[in-house]
Amino acid sequence: MPVKTLLNPVKAPSMPFEWSINPYRGCQHGCAFCYARATHSFLGVEADDTFQNRIFLKSNAHDALRQQLDKMARSRKGLKGIGRIAIGTATDPYQQAEGREMLTRKCLEVLAEYDVRVSITTRSPLILRDIDLLRRLPGMNVNMSIGTLRSDVWRDFEPTTPSPAKRLETVKRLGEEGIGTSVFMAPILPHLSDHADDLGSLVEAIAESRADSVMTSFLRLSTREVKVWFFRTLQAKYPHLRETYADLYHGSAYAPDSYRAPVKQTIRRLLERHGLQSADTIRSPELQPSPAAADTTDEPSVQQLYLF
Repeated sequence: MPVKTLLNPVKAPSMPFEWSINPYRGCQHGCAFCYARATHSFLGVEADDTFQNRIFLKSNAHDALRQQLDKMARSRKGLKGIGRIAIGTATDPYQQAEGREMLTRKCLEVLAEYDVRVSITTRSPLILRDIDLLRRLPGMNVNMSIGTLRSDVWRDFEPTTPSPAKRLETVKRLGEEGIGTSVFMAPILPHLSDHADDLGSLVEAIAESRADSVMTSFLRLSTREVKVWFFRTLQAKYPHLRETYADLYHGSAYAPDSYRAPVKQTIRRLLERHGLQSADTIRSPELQPSPAAADTTDEPSVQQLYLF
């Protein structure tokens, strides 16, 4: 999927970055809760398991990025004040295809030339391959998503992601290399990964990985496509919770605050106990933009989720 542009401007004031990059459309991780699943429908492709089995490669991503940055650099304002660029806001830039295609690495090579600030969100230890480039980027920060240490919940909802243990090892290794790290405790799944003991084990493990900060985010069922696929997984793996989730997410993308508030309080106490800094000043699930965020790449001119 060749594109004319790769950088997408981010206008939402709640977001901690000004631009986003997603070198891939679709994600081989196949997480049942992925809010980007619906974006496949914008290409006329089913939003079911096709999302993880048919991956679109933005094959000229690095060239399109270089052209954009070069144009900005030659403008009257130059690159001064360009802000932070976030990679992986919709699909994982280090999903399995990256091991072969290296689209993310090629983009990092370009970004390093222009000395711009970058953050990356991933679930994969493959990011360690690019430590040489991460060191060259100013203010570099890696956000590692880890929602639970429970092996059953992990395997049921994130079927092909690297294990939580491998992700925690990656956080520790990145920190040892002098690269800023955050852990996204995301998503917290009601009645599955929100028990106090489970949260306590995860926070303790994050503290041992020496992450710089932690941010929490609850399950968001943002569109019909996402909700249908999640409930299909729930029915297959945890049928006894189907009605509970139907009540929690009736008419809303989020569980009600009456459910979230006490869980947030538990997490806050755990973070304080382990001396971890909360990044929730960036805000929790509400930090994610609405479907009104548009993508300006050479793709369908539609309102898209999370700047795909």
